[in-house]
Amino acid sequence: MRFISSKAKIHGEIEGDAMVLGSSVIGSRTLIGEGCIIGYPIRKTLKTILTDSTVKKVDLKAYDERSSGSQIGKNVIIRSGALIYERANIGDDVETGHHILVREDSKIGSRTRIGTNTVIDGSVEVGCNVNIQSGAYIPPGTIIEDDVFIGPYAVITNDLYPPSPKIMGVTIKKGAVIGAGSILIAGITVGERAIVAGGSIVTRDVPPNTVVKGRPARHYLTRDEYDAKRQKHLE
Repeated sequence: MRFISSKAKIHGEIEGDAMVLGSSVIGSRTLIGEGCIIGYPIRKTLKTILTDSTVKKVDLKAYDERSSGSQIGKNVIIRSGALIYERANIGDDVETGHHILVREDSKIGSRTRIGTNTVIDGSVEVGCNVNIQSGAYIPPGTIIEDDVFIGPYAVITNDLYPPSPKIMGVTIKKGAVIGAGSILIAGITVGERAIVAGGSIVTRDVPPNTVVKGRPARHYLTRDEYDAKRQKHLE
């Protein structure tokens, strides 16, 4: 079912049965794919709708009236099946795979790519020119700086003693690389240009320009040594 809010400002293209709710803004030359939902209400909004006796029917009209909408920049491609919550902000030249989730209060910087089935689970900061591969899980409190690479099915956590109410976000500094299937434990910082080898479990801070691997991850190489090996492999 296609639904475009009368409050939304649409400067791009909407494909098929997509939905745009609330005061969403879609930038020029942006494509919203089939089946996407932009501006989906947060939990608090849904609860308000469900408990409001003046709401006669819980439907898209009710959602649209209460949603504050999403902000999506120019030259963006949001592929089919994406779900973008209200209060999410996506910058220019971002490109996503299919069936991604971006929850409220998340900010995605320009020129970032987000792979299929990735979950950005609210209150996340993602910098510019970040490459997030398919299936990654990124929880609230995570900060990802510019030029970071996150491999497929990497998992970031934010709770040292689950389930608990104390959130400890992970910070990934500029130019770092997180290998496929890695797990980053709550509260750690991965330093600038550091590399986490695929399949590692990172339980402590990773210094800048360092390569770590293992379960738990330990020092393996310097970034310069890694880059030399990489260059030799490419020759």
